[in-house]
Amino acid sequence: MAGMLELGDSQLPLGEITYVMGVINASPDSKNLHTVANSVDDALLMADRYRTWGATLIDLGGQSSHYDNPTIASADEISRVVPVIEALVTEDHLVAIDTWKPDVARAAVDAGAVIVNDTGGLADMEMRDVVATKGVAAIAVYIEGDNPHSVGAVEIRDDKAVHTAEGFGRLLEDLAREGIVNVILDPGIALNYRGDYESYTRMQLDVIRSSGYLKDLGRPVLIPIPRKRDGHRVAAYISLALEHEADIIRVHDVAMACDLARLFGRSQ
Repeated sequence: MAGMLELGDSQLPLGEITYVMGVINASPDSKNLHTVANSVDDALLMADRYRTWGATLIDLGGQSSHYDNPTIASADEISRVVPVIEALVTEDHLVAIDTWKPDVARAAVDAGAVIVNDTGGLADMEMRDVVATKGVAAIAVYIEGDNPHSVGAVEIRDDKAVHTAEGFGRLLEDLAREGIVNVILDPGIALNYRGDYESYTRMQLDVIRSSGYLKDLGRPVLIPIPRKRDGHRVAAYISLALEHEADIIRVHDVAMACDLARLFGRSQ
């Protein structure tokens, strides 16, 4: 798709580029230890490395989304992310807040975040109100549950991308009626579900291959790269997302993603 992604005072041209969104975790519960920042200074150093490698966006979370981890209070999550956001914004980083809690999203946007990455799928009316009143971009994550801690087994089906696109179509109509149009679509394939891991792994690949159904909705498409134990599998997911011209890839392995984006001619 062509056009611009509006992020506060910044505009990102769409179509020829796949932007890399690097994950920073302000949660000590995260299983991806190499992305955990234990202090504001750690987060700044990590974000600066990401930018040097070629990343454009930072995805910051203060609550682990894995269902095995505890759900913390919004106030605790806010205390983890707000100082980091304020510091990152001072260094001109474009920051997304990764949360399903409206109070956290509101505080993060007030601190300078330009994207609300709602892992609750923009189903919560209070979250929609935050996005609408603050005028920020939002990532709608496809999720089978109210939030990542309430999921069961994922539904395995051959037409998952089509089914996801149909759900997003209905969601976009609802959001438009509420004045929310600056929406990025994330098919949710990096969320952790209970159930058959191998079947889910194969379906993740199928959704990337069929992500054109999401693009047909006329919104930027973000492919979240599932975190795998084997680096070659991560590279395979990144390469497939680049081949299918994702507008954004959200990654934990930032150096690899930026290098592959250059290889595929999809970098800035």
